[in-house]
Amino acid sequence: MAIFGKSYDYFLGYALSGGGARGFAHLGTLKVLESYGLKPDVIAGTSAGALAGVLYADGYHPDEIVDLFRKREFREFVSITIPRTGFLKSTGLHTFLKKNLRAKRFEELQLPFYAVATDWERACSVTFSEGDNLVDAVVASCSIPIVFNPQVIDNVPYVDGGILKNFPVTVIRKKCRYLVGVNVSLMIPPAEKESIRTMVERTFNLMSNANTLVDKSYCDILIETHGLERVSMFDLHNQNQIMEAGYQAAANTMAEKRSLEIVRRCHRHVELQKKIQMRLQRINEAIKQ
Repeated sequence: MAIFGKSYDYFLGYALSGGGARGFAHLGTLKVLESYGLKPDVIAGTSAGALAGVLYADGYHPDEIVDLFRKREFREFVSITIPRTGFLKSTGLHTFLKKNLRAKRFEELQLPFYAVATDWERACSVTFSEGDNLVDAVVASCSIPIVFNPQVIDNVPYVDGGILKNFPVTVIRKKCRYLVGVNVSLMIPPAEKESIRTMVERTFNLMSNANTLVDKSYCDILIETHGLERVSMFDLHNQNQIMEAGYQAAANTMAEKRSLEIVRRCHRHVELQKKIQMRLQRINEAIKQ
């Protein structure tokens, strides 16, 4: 509908980056955006952003999402496997999503949702947005290579979307009039004591940061969470601290003049939509009479 000059599929979109446990910062950010009266028309997410995004698109409030993870251990979401393509299987995450997602298909979500994964064989980024492979797509988006086995969908192995597209802004940029990008995966320092886990984390962090530069430049509002550089991507014990960091980052960014102007335009768009819907309703009622 071209009521704002150019035809877009959506007026406001959110792009949520990957970042492991730092993805809990997305929930603090979503709370701030809601406090400004904003609600997205579409969400794109990679890895942790896909996990937070799919639950939000399914109708969960950010506080409800963090409650789903509270007092859980990382080992609850995985199982040990013979290390052929990965040390762990993401069966626990698969079960968790099947149990808690109300929607079974992409089309049943309350908001359009795009999950980004990486086709392991063709070495390209792939976006899932329709069909009944909703849970598999989100698990694929979160499947860090070496750590997890690839997620097979229609005989194709997929791994974490963050390898090639950790910040999925360009996935929906052309579809949206305005886009809010939330990046929770900033550069982390080398570990003081190296281990396989810290090596994997830093390697993945270097890759994901390298492929976010272009996407950052396409955001109308860019929210980046600082202060989490020492938080492990597998840390499920500090949800409140991580969520609070996301809240503060969003509160600071949304208070800026540019952000407030976009908020004003979003509110004006919603009001215009309501007026158009009311007018169409009156016309339909008149026709029926």
